[in-house]
Amino acid sequence: MIKKLCVLLTLILFCGAKTGVTADNTLTWLEADAPPFYIFDGPYKGQGYQTLATDQLEKELSHYEHKHAEANMSRHYELFRSKAQVCALALYKKPEREEIAHFSIPSFITLPGVLVVSREKYEEFGGVNTVSLKKLLQEGEMVFGFNKKRSFGPAVDNLFAEYGTKDNLFEYEGQELSLNFFEMLERGRVDAFLGLPEEIVYQAERLGLKDNIMTLSIDENMQNKDGWVTYAACSKSEWGKKAIEDINKALIKLRPTEEYRAAYERWLDESSMEVYRKAYADVFAHAVE
Repeated sequence: MIKKLCVLLTLILFCGAKTGVTADNTLTWLEADAPPFYIFDGPYKGQGYQTLATDQLEKELSHYEHKHAEANMSRHYELFRSKAQVCALALYKKPEREEIAHFSIPSFITLPGVLVVSREKYEEFGGVNTVSLKKLLQEGEMVFGFNKKRSFGPAVDNLFAEYGTKDNLFEYEGQELSLNFFEMLERGRVDAFLGLPEEIVYQAERLGLKDNIMTLSIDENMQNKDGWVTYAACSKSEWGKKAIEDINKALIKLRPTEEYRAAYERWLDESSMEVYRKAYADVFAHAVE
């Protein structure tokens, strides 16, 4: 209850930005309860990779007063639309988001989203390690856990928009999104769901399900790196435009450093490290768009 009251008070403060209640140098970071992006409780509290990266950005943006507020993606959209003085560290670009937010140069690169399936259903997905999401959606035999406010990059988002139906999508939105999809998978309410490798490792170990699940690479996500790169976003206002300019300067300085790269590597297994470091150097470290 105390935590909820604190979050509510924080939201009241920064939602007053348009009336002058909040000074122009206040920046509130929106953070979703989605380990290991952000971890709010437990033994790994504060070790989420977006928290670690935000800490580095705050040092570079010391002329701002930094605040933090827990908010799911629907709340992100509401606050962007209200032109509150808020930013998010790592979002995929989507047309509806670009209407309400200014975006930075690439702020993060992560390994692309994969499908999580139960080991016992592996053969029903073809018994292969890479699958075509388009083909699976067109066949309509599997039900996918889905949140329309969450993005996994243009290629995957467009496939869900074009081929997703009420029969092959189970839509859910709430806190601890990946945790709830794991539970739905265990109960057979969904046949698969999308997740990022690092969150899957975190949740599978946390729930003791590591030996019960498998991850399948998505063919459409491997054909380009659009689904690997995310961007900082701030409300589409003059304040947000200036904040993005400042964030860009900080990112240009931070991205080539080992410390910034290590924030995400903290949650990778060894087999993923080589692929990630190559992509980081080739695609991300000096990217400007």
